[in-house]
Amino acid sequence: MFRSVLSFTLLGLLLLATAPAFADKYDKKRQKVLDMRQEVLVELFEARPQAQAEIDEAYGYAVFSNVGVQVFLIGGGGGRGVVHDNRSNTDTYMKMATASVGLGLGIKDFRAVFVFHDEEALDSFVQKGWDFSGEADAAARSNEKGGEIGEAASFRKKVSVYQFTKAGLALQASLHGTKYWKDKKLNRSR
Repeated sequence: MFRSVLSFTLLGLLLLATAPAFADKYDKKRQKVLDMRQEVLVELFEARPQAQAEIDEAYGYAVFSNVGVQVFLIGGGGGRGVVHDNRSNTDTYMKMATASVGLGLGIKDFRAVFVFHDEEALDSFVQKGWDFSGEADAAARSNEKGGEIGEAASFRKKVSVYQFTKAGLALQASLHGTKYWKDKKLNRSR
């Protein structure tokens, strides 16, 4: 009986001692996402100064970083981001994954900024977060050479999307799906 109580007590103390380490790990991940958001917004505002007013007037915005690989017929990638709700001044941390089928070869590191002009579009993205599209894409950037900033057409004037390549080279024509979803760990452990 005494051994059981002692074992249970030691296990409890061990869990209490490691809890700050987990919290610290999530704080670092959140800060990394927030730093990425700041860097991307600075880059966007330098390239498209009018985007700052657009974001300020919007219901909210999202910034994502993604690295993708395309090898002949199959591609995929993943990343993280954060959605900021201008109404409530809150952030929702999210993950993303892409899968594609089509001819291509290369690695593409890109950043995306979504500007939500409509409350329903923002709420739907946070809750459902799915995008599926056909894409013909050519991007090249190696250190300071090359580069791309693309402004995607708004869908029904509810969302504007800006995309940047950060580094890498990709030539592809593909049909791809991108899934966005809430990062339960980063949102829960605040």
